[in-house]
Amino acid sequence: MNLYSLLRQREEAGKPIRIGAIGAGKFCTMFLAQLRFILGMRMVGIADIVPTKARQAWVRAGWPEDGLALCNSSAAINEAAKLGKTALTDDASKLIEADLDVILEVTGIPEPGAHHSWNALEAGKHVVMVNVEGDALYGVALRKKADEKKLVYSMAYGDQPALICEEIDWARASGFEVVCAGKGTGYQPEYHYSTPETVWKYYGFSEQQVKSGDYNPQMYNSFVDGTKSAIEMCVVANAASLLPQKCGLQFPAVGVYELPEVLKPKSAGGILEHSGTVEVVASARRDRSPIQHNLRYGVFVIFKAPSDYTKRCFSEYGVITDSSGEYAALYRPNHYIGLELGISVASAAIRGEPTGSVESFVADVASVAKKDLKPGDVLDGEGGYCVFGRLVRAEESVRGRYFPMGLSAGAKIVRAVAKDAFLTYDDVEIDKNLFSLKLRKSMEEDFISRRSGSGSGTSCRK
Repeated sequence: MNLYSLLRQREEAGKPIRIGAIGAGKFCTMFLAQLRFILGMRMVGIADIVPTKARQAWVRAGWPEDGLALCNSSAAINEAAKLGKTALTDDASKLIEADLDVILEVTGIPEPGAHHSWNALEAGKHVVMVNVEGDALYGVALRKKADEKKLVYSMAYGDQPALICEEIDWARASGFEVVCAGKGTGYQPEYHYSTPETVWKYYGFSEQQVKSGDYNPQMYNSFVDGTKSAIEMCVVANAASLLPQKCGLQFPAVGVYELPEVLKPKSAGGILEHSGTVEVVASARRDRSPIQHNLRYGVFVIFKAPSDYTKRCFSEYGVITDSSGEYAALYRPNHYIGLELGISVASAAIRGEPTGSVESFVADVASVAKKDLKPGDVLDGEGGYCVFGRLVRAEESVRGRYFPMGLSAGAKIVRAVAKDAFLTYDDVEIDKNLFSLKLRKSMEEDFISRRSGSGSGTSCRK
């Protein structure tokens, strides 16, 4: 709880945390806006395949345009930093090679994210993985790499998974059993079949709002169709060893004051298949009527009193509990996305600690057909027209050869798949040279090896 003091010391010593960002979308822009007011940090460089986009993000965030320097080598990036300028490049590898402490992977695309993160760790840089899509797909492999290099591989504070992990850590460090953890969202069953053409109607943005901002319809559709919820709960489950329910996510319509009554095991009168799991709560009922005190943008943890005395304390201090007084809830109503990302940067560079990080492979996100798919169809990935992601147990996914959602962009259907069916590796043709696939396969092989007791599995080499 003293990050500010530590950052101030870095500022006064003239040794700010040196940061490189890869991907200049909304998340990065939000961080840039706050970075103007954070002591002890410097943005050394920004890499984006469209440099004009990065320049626009820089200016939109309030920085002077003459503070940028177009660079095409790591040496040029280092020289620009000495002159107090932030480098702009279309080559992420040059940024990774520069003198940096932390790399922010903010592309949101699994394949480039795999290269960037792996190479950054190889180059001795801490990685803050804003790319939750990649984290869900191959995060275990990257965490293994970071541990070998004695570096930090971290979730991004401000995104809901890191905030959920913080609440889980609080509960466990306080001696409580974690019953359930998760977040809120806008949800209706038909949203699973939403496309980039229907997203704004479901999401709630007006036409004027969409025109006024830098909103990617396919990216936002991944929030609407349930894919992002599955991805985020996957990385939370893998970071905190919380086993998904066999049914995946139920999306119950629950307000904050009903959380502990509903999100407890069935044996205790709730809806959960078991304790120690993840869930996402809907902000409206199935008839679309809004829920008062909903948690659409927030996060929560449900925990259990270990003793009668603790139950009494819950009552005495106004803790939100179920009718028994045994199950309790802690929640945060909002998350601030990139505006809070500096917490991860500071924690990684100063403390050597992640703000949440994958530790095991217990959960996965499988691809499910949004419509009947026929041979020759090409999948368009997360938030597109073809598939949505569903949370499953890793054991079920590996055993059933489920096709991971993170690999679905560009894969070609080779045999018919019915609407609402899981896709498998056997249903698709995929580029075998993808590095994201190699990382993923190494993770699956390690998982199978551990299950069979035949050793530690294989390692992935680039």
